[in-house]
Amino acid sequence: MVVTLIALAILVFFFFSALAWARFDFAKNAMNIGVGPDGAAVALPEGNGPFLPFGLRGIFAAMPFAVWLFLAIEQSPLASEESVDPKRDMPKGIMLGMFTLLVTGVLILIINLALPDGSFAYETSGEPILDGFRVIYGAGWAKVLALFAVAGLVASFHAIIFAYGRQIVSLSHAGYFPHFLSVTHGEHKTPNVAVAAGSLVGFVVMVVIWFTQGGGAAGTYIGGTLLNMAVFGAMFSYLLQGLTFLQLRRRFPNIERPYRSPFGVLGAWLTVIIALITIGFQLTDPLHLQGTIGVAVWYALAIVYFGAYA
Repeated sequence: MVVTLIALAILVFFFFSALAWARFDFAKNAMNIGVGPDGAAVALPEGNGPFLPFGLRGIFAAMPFAVWLFLAIEQSPLASEESVDPKRDMPKGIMLGMFTLLVTGVLILIINLALPDGSFAYETSGEPILDGFRVIYGAGWAKVLALFAVAGLVASFHAIIFAYGRQIVSLSHAGYFPHFLSVTHGEHKTPNVAVAAGSLVGFVVMVVIWFTQGGGAAGTYIGGTLLNMAVFGAMFSYLLQGLTFLQLRRRFPNIERPYRSPFGVLGAWLTVIIALITIGFQLTDPLHLQGTIGVAVWYALAIVYFGAYA
């Protein structure tokens, strides 16, 4: 909780720093992308370019990257065993989490791009918030602020480690994974074996990639392929959740539903459509293609294992 609040405080500090800065100019900086004769992006020094230089296709092509603003929020229900009243607490927690991500994500998108160099420079930035801090405070202070900004990553890691621990235990209880993975700590009742096993697998994967890709060069591979595998995994998850929702509404219309989605069947269909569009545009991007195919093969093997054995 403390780490998450530190991460949010850094974002709020960035918002006020940028808005109070004299060179903050949305029209000139954020709107500084045009389209050249070859269809590629070109810089507009004076800004005031079109709001959507690449039209609707630009929106769809950006969706695999926009997913990162919300990635892993779907893991929140795995905390239901720790909540006091899941029927009341889980919907509230998930919706507050989504609202927090939506507000901070939109503010970052608007405020960060309104700094000098704007959209055209941030198009290829690997660390846009830190680049924004460098513009405002210079490289020296930006390094200090970067230490605090790392809190955002730590908050994410804690949440995802917690989630995969719960997921591994659930799959072990159901008989899909070996039974020993569901053993919990004698005193604290935490899924310590599952957390350790998941951490070990993740660490081994990273070490193998590091040495097979040539050390430092592995960073590009991890950023361009391995992390984008998570996007496809999330989209596949959202797709199946939407389809499952539709099946439950159709086959079991009268079961008890402590929480009913205000968007209902329409919301589920929109989820399915958005997930399919995002996956489609992932497949058209060479940066995503290798990781997407890798995850698809993994899922295919898992489905065969489920059908033939589990």
